[in-house]
Amino acid sequence: MKHLPDTELAVMKAIWACGEDVSRAEMEKHLTEYHWTANTVNTYLSRLGEKGFVTSRKEGKNLLYTPLVSRDEYLAFDSRRVLKSLYDGKPRNFMAALASNGLNEQDVAELRALLDELSGGGNG
Repeated sequence: MKHLPDTELAVMKAIWACGEDVSRAEMEKHLTEYHWTANTVNTYLSRLGEKGFVTSRKEGKNLLYTPLVSRDEYLAFDSRRVLKSLYDGKPRNFMAALASNGLNEQDVAELRALLDELSGGGNG
C-alpha cells in the first residue's frame, strides 16, 4: 500500500462515504468543496485504480467504482507510516507531541479509556 496525496485521499473518502458501486456523479456530491472538473476527478480515479485502491466496472454509460482498500485498512497503514517516519515508531513520542499542544480533560479521559480497553484493564 502507498501513502495517498491529499487530493486522492479526498476522492477515496468520497468513495468510502458512498460505498460500493458508486458513480462519479454520486461521489462528486462529497467533493463539491474542491470545485474540480469531471476530468480532474477522472484523473484521480485513474491514479487510484493504478495504485490498487479502487476497481471500476461499466454499467450502461457509467463507470461504477468500488474501493479495494477499506477506510480502516488505510488508516491503520497510514498511522503506522506517520508513527514510524515522524515519531521514531514510538507511540510515546507521538503522545508527547500531541500533549505539548494541549489536551483537554475529555481528551485525556478518552485516551485513558482507550488504553484501558487495549490493555484489557478497566476500572474494577
